[in-house]
Amino acid sequence: MNLPPAPDRAPLLQEMTASLSAMPDPAASGHLRMFEDEAAHALGTAHAVAVSSGTAAVHAALSACGIGPGDEILVPALTVIMTVAPLRALEATPVFVDSDPATLDLDYEDAARKVTARTRAIIPVHLWGRMGDPGALAAFASEHGLAVVEDAAQAVGTVRNEQLAGAVGMVGCFSMKDGKILWSGEGGFLTTASGQVAEHARAFRSHWQPAPPGEAPHSRLATNSRLAAPLAALALANLRRLPDLIERRRAQTRYLLNALEQVPGLTALAPGADEEWNGFSPLLHIGLPRARAFAEHLAQQGVPNSTGSFRLVPCDTRPPFPTPEQPCRGTAEILDRTLAIVLAEGDTQATLDHYADVVARAAAAAWAP
Repeated sequence: MNLPPAPDRAPLLQEMTASLSAMPDPAASGHLRMFEDEAAHALGTAHAVAVSSGTAAVHAALSACGIGPGDEILVPALTVIMTVAPLRALEATPVFVDSDPATLDLDYEDAARKVTARTRAIIPVHLWGRMGDPGALAAFASEHGLAVVEDAAQAVGTVRNEQLAGAVGMVGCFSMKDGKILWSGEGGFLTTASGQVAEHARAFRSHWQPAPPGEAPHSRLATNSRLAAPLAALALANLRRLPDLIERRRAQTRYLLNALEQVPGLTALAPGADEEWNGFSPLLHIGLPRARAFAEHLAQQGVPNSTGSFRLVPCDTRPPFPTPEQPCRGTAEILDRTLAIVLAEGDTQATLDHYADVVARAAAAAWAP
């Protein structure tokens, strides 16, 4: 099995040159407008709004959904702190929900127990590009009258039950940080079918200007979270390569999982039968003793991964939040037992062979059952 060559990068230089030749451009509008139009078309939605990061996309989306002081928002503990930070900025309260180790999806029984009269929205997080059951999500949100703001930062291109990640709820939020499949170094965007949400988000990213119809500029406090013109040019060039970039990541993930197939104690976590996964990160269940220590050892040996490199833990246990009375144990099990290897577009076959060799040697030498 051979890894196909990486997609051509020449279009990136062409768009960057075009962007720089148009600067200074205080409005940064040319490539930004093209990116938003083409992103909306590519993802099958009416509107896309580009911002400075995936966190900024979540922030603008929640504001556009009317989230504010005193509101409670259901959010999986199986996420990073960047998902939750905008809630605190809006003075809303995150209510952490557990996940099912068998599916990686939300534990909807736990979610139902945590709904109160103050619950306004739910933020499903498609971590590692994996997407939960969109039907279950829509039904739960409808039953409890909740807005759905999807954190699809890592899930561009993933489809389940013929629904794209980011298109199940009111708003889908994406990151374009370096390392994402669709990248611009830094950046993000949100997608929505609602013109009202899009107008709010565009105003919110630029100190409430241009204001939505019927409102005055600067009549609300907002943010400076615009996407810089050169980054918009990179985003546009990569958007036009998106099918190739997704296939590249899927091929890398298939290659590495195939190379690790015979390693004792590691089992690939396959997507659901109804899920067309973007392959964001090769996922393996660690059946070895001291699983988290194994992941940390691999990180020290140069194999980047979620728990070993970035110390990913259940978000409900992070210091900014009150100590939970009942920790999300399913989430802890998922994170302790999942090896999620971090990939990048430029990872070559030699890189992946090296990763596979390091993992296999570590499993055989020190962590064998």
